[in-house]
Amino acid sequence: MSEQARRGRVVRWGVPIAAMALVAGAITAGPVIAAVQGDPALPERTAEQLLADAAQATRAGMKPMSGTLMQTASFGLPGLPDMSGMGGASPATLLAGSHEIKVWYGGAGQVRLALPGRMSETDLIVNRDQIWLWESDANKATRIKASGGELPPARPENAVPSATTPQQVAQEVLKNADADTVVSVTNNEKVADRPAYQLVLAPKDSSSLVREVKLALDGETFVPLRVQLYAKSAAEPAFEVGFTSVTFTPPAQDNFTFTPPAGAKVEERSIGDLGQGMKARHERAEGLKDKVKVVGDGWTAVAVLPVSEQDLKGRLSQQGEQPGGQNPEGASEGEASRYGGRFGGADASGIVDALLKSAKPVSGAWGSGKVIQTKLISVLLTDDGRLLAGAVTPEKLVEAAGQK
Repeated sequence: MSEQARRGRVVRWGVPIAAMALVAGAITAGPVIAAVQGDPALPERTAEQLLADAAQATRAGMKPMSGTLMQTASFGLPGLPDMSGMGGASPATLLAGSHEIKVWYGGAGQVRLALPGRMSETDLIVNRDQIWLWESDANKATRIKASGGELPPARPENAVPSATTPQQVAQEVLKNADADTVVSVTNNEKVADRPAYQLVLAPKDSSSLVREVKLALDGETFVPLRVQLYAKSAAEPAFEVGFTSVTFTPPAQDNFTFTPPAGAKVEERSIGDLGQGMKARHERAEGLKDKVKVVGDGWTAVAVLPVSEQDLKGRLSQQGEQPGGQNPEGASEGEASRYGGRFGGADASGIVDALLKSAKPVSGAWGSGKVIQTKLISVLLTDDGRLLAGAVTPEKLVEAAGQK
C-alpha cells in the first residue's frame, strides 16, 4: 500500500475517531440497538463471501429506503463540561450518549433527515433543486438555492457531516479486514426486525484497543444494518450505530416537500453563500492529509500530525467562525453564541481543557509529553509539537513517537 493511500485511510478512520474522543462526554450508556438471536433463517455463507457481499453493497450505495437510526457513544472519558445546551443537531452532542436520526431516501436528489432534540427537531429536506433546513427551537426555516449550477447529489450517507450511517462506518471497518484480522460469521441475528448475518472482526495485535467489531448485514440486500465497536476494557460497545427500523421501499413523495409553518422566520441562502466555508474546510482537510505521517498499518496504525496543544485549542476555537472572521452564515452577534456552541468555539476549548487535566505525563528518548486514554482511543501530545492518535495502547504511541 502506498504512503499516500495509508495517509488517506488514517485521515478517514483513525483521525475522525480521535476527534470523537476529544469531544465525546463521559457516558456509561449500554447498547440501545437490540441484538436478537434466533433459529438460523438464512443460508450459510463463508466469511469471505460475506466480506465480498458487504464490500459490494457499500460500493453500490443506498437503495431507496426509510428508517430510524440510533447512534451511541460510550468512550469512557473523564468528566467534561455539560454539552446539553449545544442543540439537538450539534455534531458534538451526536458523539456523546444516544441519539436518534430519522432518514428518508428517495434516490439521487431526494433525502430527508430529522434529528430530534429534547424539545426540538432539526430537519434537512433535499428535493432535487432545493434544500430546506428547519430548526424548530429557533422557529426558523432556511431555504438554500443553487446558484449558477445544480445542487450536489443528495445521499443519506453524506447529507450532513454529523449523520454517521452504518454504511459509512462499515466501509472503513472493512478496509482493516486484512491478514491481521480474525473473522467469524453467524447467520441468526435480527436487526430492525430483519434477518441478518453478522461478521465479527477481531485484530490479532494485542496493542490494539479494539477487541472486535460486529458488522450486521441485511440477509436480503447485504446492506450494513448495524456496526458495533467493542473496546478490550468494556463489555458493552464503545460506539455503535444501526437501524432500529428500516424499510427498503421508496418513501412517499410528501416526505420531501416542506412548507414553513405560519409565523416561522424564513431566510434564503444560496450554495454560493455557504461555499466559502465548505471550500475552506475541504482545503484544511486536504492540507492536514498531506501533513499526516503514518506509523504502522491496519488496526494499530498511528497518525502523527504537527499539532501542538496550543494549536489544538486555537483550531477548535476558530471552528465557530467562517473565513475572514465572520460568524457562521452571517449570524448576528446575538446568534453567534448559539452557533459557537454548535460548531466549536468556547465549548470545544473547554472540552479540550478538561481532557488535558486528565492527561498523564510520559517520556522517552524522543522527549516528553502527555497522553489521554479512553476505552477506544489514545492521544499523545508531545512537548515538541506533535499529536499522535490511534486505537492503540499508550505504550504503542510512545513507541511511535520515537520514530521520527
